[in-house]
Amino acid sequence: MRIILLGPPGSGKGTQAQLLVQRYGIVQLSTGEMLRAAVAAGTPVGLKAKEIMASGGLVPDEIVVGIISDRIDQPDAKNGFILDGFPRTVPQAEALDELLKHKHLKLDAVIELRVNESALLNRVETRVAQMRERGEEVRVDDTPEVLTKRLASYRSQTEPLIHYYSERRKLSTIDGMMAIDEVTRAIHRQLLALGAVAPKTHARSAAKAAPAKKAKAGKKAKAAVKPAKTTKKAAKSPKKAAKKAVKGTRKATKKTAKKAAKRTAKKAVKKGAKKAAKKVTKKRAKR
Repeated sequence: MRIILLGPPGSGKGTQAQLLVQRYGIVQLSTGEMLRAAVAAGTPVGLKAKEIMASGGLVPDEIVVGIISDRIDQPDAKNGFILDGFPRTVPQAEALDELLKHKHLKLDAVIELRVNESALLNRVETRVAQMRERGEEVRVDDTPEVLTKRLASYRSQTEPLIHYYSERRKLSTIDGMMAIDEVTRAIHRQLLALGAVAPKTHARSAAKAAPAKKAKAGKKAKAAVKPAKTTKKAAKSPKKAAKKAVKGTRKATKKTAKKAAKRTAKKAVKKGAKKAAKKVTKKRAKR
């Protein structure tokens, strides 16, 4: 997953970047930190940047892009990254596109956190006033005046990126004035919609198991309904049920009667045979 977060100062980019890092196991790439790390490591690009920084000059885009190129080749960036503070201009965005194309990579999403600038200024003014009332020291870069300058710089340099990425169908805009957790959920939904994030495996298995459970439940319900149907029929036609019961009783009675008659006949035959035998014996005795 490769993401760029866009938004003016105070829009919450840093907070959301950290939350994305924790949730998806990707790395946050800050150009300032990468420059310092490259200088400390003494890489070829870092040495060039060191000379320029030592003379007080601005590091050109080609050197910054070179540092980003080295950084995203490192193992911890394999799962993806969030670019923080880069690109700031359209030329930087074009250079980044060329870099990713050369590495056979692509941006998954560019998330713009849109905020109300006047509301941001009001927040800073309130915070500074409260700090001064408590006697706390106010940071030099955390004042309404500094924020006004930074917002003007953002509008002139970075805001054109919104149009640039919108034309390339990479831009997604989210209301940055919502609560932090609501913004986080909105970003996650957008990443899911773009296919940058795969749904969790257990969610898929649960979805597959659900129809099977429903089918089993349906079979059980049908089995339970069968005897109920028979009962309903009996309730609807009590006369028929009574007639059937009477017929059943008559049949049983007839069977019992037949059996009894057979037994009686057998007994009678036995008695007759005994009597006849006795008579024959008596006659023989007289002779």
